[in-house]
Amino acid sequence: MTWGDTIYLLPEIVISIGACLLLIAPVMRRGGGVVRASGAPSGGGARTAKWTMLAILVLTAVAVIASSGLVADVAQTKTFASMFALDSFAIFFKLLFIATMAMLVLLSDDYLAASRYSAWEYYSLLSFALCGMMFMVSGVHLAAIYIGLELLSLSSYILAGYFKNELKSTEAAMKYFVLGTVSSAILLYGISLIYGVTGTLNLMRIADAMSTLVTNDALMFGIMLLGAGLCFKIAAAPFHVWTPDVYEGAPTPITAFLSTASKSAAFAIFARIFYVGMHHFRLDWQVVLAIIAALSMIIGNLAAITQDNIKRMLAYSSIGHAGYVLLGIISVSEMGLYGVLVYSVVYVFATLGIWATVLMLSKHEYAGEQVSDFEGLHRRAPLWAFAMIIFLLSLGGIPPTAGFIGKYFLFYAAVGAGFGWLAIVAVLMSAVSMFFYFRIVMAMYLRDGDGQAEVVSSGGLKLVAAICLVVTLLFGILPGPLVEQAKISGGWVAKRVAANNAQR
Repeated sequence: MTWGDTIYLLPEIVISIGACLLLIAPVMRRGGGVVRASGAPSGGGARTAKWTMLAILVLTAVAVIASSGLVADVAQTKTFASMFALDSFAIFFKLLFIATMAMLVLLSDDYLAASRYSAWEYYSLLSFALCGMMFMVSGVHLAAIYIGLELLSLSSYILAGYFKNELKSTEAAMKYFVLGTVSSAILLYGISLIYGVTGTLNLMRIADAMSTLVTNDALMFGIMLLGAGLCFKIAAAPFHVWTPDVYEGAPTPITAFLSTASKSAAFAIFARIFYVGMHHFRLDWQVVLAIIAALSMIIGNLAAITQDNIKRMLAYSSIGHAGYVLLGIISVSEMGLYGVLVYSVVYVFATLGIWATVLMLSKHEYAGEQVSDFEGLHRRAPLWAFAMIIFLLSLGGIPPTAGFIGKYFLFYAAVGAGFGWLAIVAVLMSAVSMFFYFRIVMAMYLRDGDGQAEVVSSGGLKLVAAICLVVTLLFGILPGPLVEQAKISGGWVAKRVAANNAQR
């Protein structure tokens, strides 16, 4: 690699250096931010770690914006021509990841200040996870994508069990690690089969090799294994069994991370791999993914109805949303691709807004988790109760929220691709989802409760909730800028799909 190549990797270099600095900072300081012998938290260290993390994210964002000036259709150096792409698709998701991480830092502030655990290590792990996600979305080579995915996964396993003295957190981490390792092995085996048939791991070259094949059982099996591994990462049924337990047991800010940034990164590589590399065999994998999408929407939404724990309810809800996004994947069309990009944004902001509201209810490590904790919230915090309604309506796809725009693109793409029956299932399950979403609304407005859940109106939580509320309403009323940006960002991938269609 030459020095000139570093500009293409500048954002990843910045966040990697930042992650390492965050990891060694407690050693260089005298006890700041580290658990003291008495077990009391060091609040000042947590605050310093927060501002250091935010500064690193700002520098990373500047590096991404600076590198975006190199984007034409797809800008690659000779060194990285077969593994790493700096295109508008990658830039879009990298900026989304950075914005999500910044809001997660604000969500975690009070949580860490009141805990017994090191904020420096926590933010370091988030930085390594961000680095993995950024490599993933720029990967045009299955090996590069796999390495980025494993960096994200390893960081996520540790973060899920970050409260190591809490049984629920440790149990969540163990379940996540065991099942995640199995899914990684399945994904890697699928990659090996694809390589064995095509002789390459570069997505464009895989597509070219597939264009000369009529059918191949080993290749199809490899694609199915690859898809199964990715379905685990997005928590699609029947690969979803880890989700409710991990969401419930992980610290609430980490649950927010798993349900937003981590999930959107998996959506991004799912789209890139199957749109660019697997296009020629789509008639074989489209039906399988359609069945998985239907199962995800049905199982996720029906199972959520019976949940009284907010974390488990949103875990099952996220399974249903994975099914919605798969509508955009199986359509293999420009509309479907734009739907994936738009829905990734609106889903992230609506979900983060919900988690910000949950975290407002108490400073305790496992509080604000029951539907009953929301009783009477409209009297104690009327603005945030209203914001919660908007976020839930967005997840349900009700206008004039941004969620309606995202679902419109996905449903329209499914119908255009000949999967009208799947769009009907999606509409019906969206209606079902409103049933359990409005259980929370009823608790907030129709029940008085005993006021036992304290409302913590910290600056960071209020800022995140306010940003998410504005974005959810703004893109619902004026979706044009977001849709236009999605079309620009998905331009190169869409061109590749058009080229593949011309070869068929």
